[in-house]
Parts: sequence; structure tokens; C-alpha cells
Amino acid sequence: MASTPAPDRSAPEPDAAPARRPAARKATRHRGEGQWAMGHFTPLNANEQSKKDDDGLNVRTRIETVYAHRGFDSIDPADLRGRMRWWGLYTQRRPGIDGGKTAILEPEELDDEYFMMRVRIDGGRLTTEQLRTVGEVSQAYARGTADITDRQNIQLHWVRIEDVPAIWERLEAVGLSTTEACGDVPRVVIGSPVAGVAADEIIDGTPAIEEIHRRYIGSREFSNLPRKFKSAVSGSPLLDVVHEINDVAFVGVVHPEHGPGFDLWVGGGLSTNPKFGVRLGAWVPLDEVPDVWAGVISVFRDYGYRRLRNRARLKFLIADWGAERFRQVLEDEYLKRPLLDGPAPEQPPGRWRDHVGVHRQRDGRFYVGFAPRVGRVDGALLTKVADLAEAHGSGRLRTTVEQKMLVLDVPEDQVDALVTGLEALDLRVTPSPFRRGTMACTGIEFCKLAIVETKERGRSLIDELERRLPDFDEPLSINVNGCPNACARIQTADIGLKGQLVADADGNQVEGFQVHLGGALGLDPSFGRKVRGLKVTSAELPDYVERVLRRFREERTEGERFAQWAARASEEALS
Repeated sequence: MASTPAPDRSAPEPDAAPARRPAARKATRHRGEGQWAMGHFTPLNANEQSKKDDDGLNVRTRIETVYAHRGFDSIDPADLRGRMRWWGLYTQRRPGIDGGKTAILEPEELDDEYFMMRVRIDGGRLTTEQLRTVGEVSQAYARGTADITDRQNIQLHWVRIEDVPAIWERLEAVGLSTTEACGDVPRVVIGSPVAGVAADEIIDGTPAIEEIHRRYIGSREFSNLPRKFKSAVSGSPLLDVVHEINDVAFVGVVHPEHGPGFDLWVGGGLSTNPKFGVRLGAWVPLDEVPDVWAGVISVFRDYGYRRLRNRARLKFLIADWGAERFRQVLEDEYLKRPLLDGPAPEQPPGRWRDHVGVHRQRDGRFYVGFAPRVGRVDGALLTKVADLAEAHGSGRLRTTVEQKMLVLDVPEDQVDALVTGLEALDLRVTPSPFRRGTMACTGIEFCKLAIVETKERGRSLIDELERRLPDFDEPLSINVNGCPNACARIQTADIGLKGQLVADADGNQVEGFQVHLGGALGLDPSFGRKVRGLKVTSAELPDYVERVLRRFREERTEGERFAQWAARASEEALS
């Protein structure tokens, strides 16, 4: 079935009062939504023009041959604030610029002469050699910084352009890279941290992730997308890759006739217009996942909206087309065959999806998951973790989408020694619900979009809540974000904190948060509720969270989760 053009949403509305029509204006031909499949190839904004001028993958040569030798001031602005992202590099925020100036200053005023570098870790899979190398690179070139992200990557800061080629050489020597870690490209493919080892796994998606990476990452076939493209593949019944908020996700299910495979989801995403992904109702066998992935991303490349950047994510195309039309176009124009219908995934068996703790693998050995504070680690710590994993495991580790890490393949007689070693590094294997459930984005310390500080705020909040509520034992997620862009998934947390400037008791503008309450993924997915006028200063945050959690414990019914209580609670109880 031939596809039909997407609705034209930018045409002018009819005049409400024809009798008072203003003077005629010169007619202009509307250029559509910038969809290549509709013949709209003319770049409609500066970002699209920059990508047309030069593929982002080409900037690596200039970094290696020009910029690394001539220094920061030699970098072309179009490379600096655009194409360098294709190789995992963002300029970081100049120190000392407060959040009130984030949206006021020009990019060159916000830029520091240092970079954040994102190390891409597809499926969260690491060896001890790789982790040790990241730790050594951190200490040699990034002032010891390292953050585990909520998409299984590791980010470094304070990177100089002069050092980038040497960092690449060291990372690539152990099989890591920064290729397409950022930019309008297929970002890291997240996967179950326990793929191939979990006793309850439906299907191991690792071969599909490896094949997607082999075929398509760094390929010019998908190096110019309308915007970023996020992917997830997991065969875990715990639904451990936040599939609901990815552009494409393959979720493990068992087909009644064909056995284990994947349920296909498309169009999820958060930021300022959050949308959950939708099921296409299609079952995909493991060996067809890379082809179907390529088909979905091709639809996005060709039909995605390129006219307005704030509508350039796949979720907007899905919202306009619907699941049925998207599946039809995918099958008819890209796969050239129908997909099999299949079942939806079952509800996960519990609230926690982070794999923290000690768990038996299918082979009788154990994996051990541990929790840093809000993903903040450092290079020296990573090398020590690598040493522990090498001494007590097989040399395999995994990162998670909850800013956590796992050591795999631990023999039973080595578990206690590993746990003792991790706990000695303040890496909790049996953390409090607050340590376990709190995440934070990069925040104003390094991010040019941020308005408030996040990492240290999250760390101190954990300490305060552990001290004030030592007997609190309910699963709880607290996600701290420095701006509205939701990198820390604020809308889907029990308590989501969106950074902004707020007025304190004396009327002064200070750092604070808008509060979202009762968001959830997995069990009854929902976006958090915003209580009218509820904003909390950073200084007031521990008092506020303590107050709300005490009310939850007083008012909850038997077995009621925080998100369920928050949905029904009065605004007074949530204030």
C-alpha cells in the first residue's frame, strides 16, 4: 500500500473574519515538514544545512590532522557545536556561569575549552581490560572524572582537543569507541545487563545488538537522521531497558507457535513532550532483529520531520501516523514482507529492574550488582572495580540503565570476598532504597543546558534520607534533572525533580525544582503528576521529600506503591 503524505500542520489557519482580511501578502509555496520521502530535500534549518554541508563522520579526520595540533581556537564552529557530537564530543559548560544565564548567553559564551567525551558501551558489555582502560584514560586525560549514564555509557570530562586522538587510540585498542555516541545518529543500543546469564531470561538479545553495531554504527547509511535515535533490545522478563521510552525497542516474548522472540515497540521518548512507545503488534525472531531495526530507522530517516527541530523525533511521526500506518509503511516499503503478529510482554514480576544484589546465574555462578551514588564514580575507582572483577569473576562486567554496574560469573566461594571489596569502595551491593533508586543527570557542573546542580544534590539527598528515614524499605525512584530535557527520566520516576530557578521565602531567585510525582515504567506505566504551583528550593528538598514519604507511609493501603498513592493523594498531601 502506497504511503500518503503526513498532515500539513504548518499551513496558515483560515481567517476567522473574511470581511476584514488584511492586505494581500505575497504567496509562498509551503515546503512541508522536511521529509525526504516526500521530496523535501532542501534544508529547512541550520542543523539540516550543516549536515548537508558535510557528514558528521568526516570531522574525525579534521580532529586528528588539524584541531588536535592547532588547539581549541582552530575548531570550525560548525564542527565544534555540531559534527563533533558524531564522535561523542560536546563542549562542556564554562565554570562560574549560573543557571539564570543558560538560556541567555550565546553558545560561544557558554563553551569551555574542554569537552565531555561519551564512551559508547552497547548492551552495557565491558571486559575488565576495557574498564581498566577507561579508568586509566580518565586519570591521564580527564582529571579523574567518570560518570555511568542511564544509557549504559561512561562519560568523561575536562578532555582537551589535543588529547582526543590519543584517547581514541587507547579505547579502540581494547574494542571501545566513541563513534556516534552523540549526534543525529543511532546512539548506543542498550541491552539487558544480564543477557546470556540470567536464569529467567526469555531470549538473549546480544547477537542482535552485535550485528546492529557491526552493520550500521559508523555507516553513512544512517549518519544523517532528523535527530537522535535511541534503541533497546532485551529478553529479560524484568523489562530492564526502559523500552517504553526508546525510539525502537525489542522486548522479549514467547510466541505461542514460534517460541522466544521479540515484541516490537516504536516512538517512545521524553524531553519536553513525553510520549510512551507504542506496540506494533509484531513478533520478530532474533535473527531478523537487525533487519527490522534497519527498517524502522530508515522510516525515521526518510519520513521524519526535519523542518522544526523540536518535532524531529520519531515519536511525533508515530503520534501523527499511528501504529497501523507505521507498520504498513515499514512492511511495504522497507521490509518488503509482512511481519508476524505476536503477543505483548507480560508485566514484570517486581519493581526493581536494576539487578542490584547477588543473583544466581543459569550456570550456577552468580552476578553481583552494585550501586554507586547517582552514577558518579572516578577513574581510580573504575580500575579498582576492574581488579576486583578480575580477581573474583571471569573478567566480564555490565552497566545498567539505572546508573549501576554488575560483575558477572562469580563462583559461589568468591561472592563474599567480592561483596566485601565492593562495599569497602562504597559501592553498595545491598543499598538503601534511596541509594538504589536515585539517579541524576550531569547538571550545571558540566552541561550547557542545565539550570541547577544535580550530582552533588542527589548525593546529599541520599545521605539525608538515609539518616532521617533509616527504616524506609519501599522501592522508590528519585530522578534529579538539571533542566527540562529529562535526561534523568523525571516524568517516569516516583519523585521526579526538574531543575529550574524558583523564589525562596525572601523572594530571591535560587536553584530549585518543579516536582513530578507518581511516574512509573513497567508496572502501569504513567507520567508523573505535577501539583499546581509546587516548586521546591534545593535547600528545602530533603525536608520536602521526607514530608511526602512520611505521608505516603501514613496514608497508603496494603501493598500500595508510591506511584499509586501519589495518583490518588490530595494536593495538600503532596505539597
